Amino acid sequence: MLTFAEEIMLLMLDDDGLFLPIRGGSVEHVLAGAVLMDLAFANRIDTDPEQLVILDRTPTGNPMLDRVLARIAESDETKDTKSWLETLAGQGTTEIRRQALTSLIERGILESQDERFLWVFRSRRYPTIDGRVEREVKLRIEDALLSDDTPDPRDIALICLVDACDFLRDIFSEREIERATPRIEQLRKMDLIGREVGRVIAKIEESVMMAMALTPH
Repeated sequence: MLTFAEEIMLLMLDDDGLFLPIRGGSVEHVLAGAVLMDLAFANRIDTDPEQLVILDRTPTGNPMLDRVLARIAESDETKDTKSWLETLAGQGTTEIRRQALTSLIERGILESQDERFLWVFRSRRYPTIDGRVEREVKLRIEDALLSDDTPDPRDIALICLVDACDFLRDIFSEREIERATPRIEQLRKMDLIGREVGRVIAKIEESVMMAMALTPH
């Protein structure tokens, strides 16, 4: 089973293996939320509107998750989910991204290709080798949003992350999104971490728009 961070990384790549732009530039908050979700599903943490608490300090065996688990366990402060999202995102999520991509490459799902011009490194792409995995992730999202069946809790959490970074428009047509909007609103209320990710990103976007409005032209 892929982690949420690995699934998000798959959805972040276009057909050429290049990264899509994330709404509000908040990839850090999305990836921080993805790791918190995995820790919650692994029964290592629990969340409520007031605080995020450690249930079990035992390592999961996944370095990406265990690094964040140790960071939370070592803290003497009591923080809510929003505060931990901002703390983890503020420290940077380069390592989360690197470990997620490395795992996808080792599983044979992606490959890494360096683009060079006259022997000078220009950029790196991550084209898909095994497209079945990405199709399965997208199919889970489609089934959860476009059917009346009760979605799996992991699918609800994934949809909240995907919605927060506005990737649904890369999966569905405008008509499908319009049809699925009531369902999206319903699912947003069912996952606290995903809801907080969306709120934080919306707040960032609001601050950016205000700053732009105040900038002299």
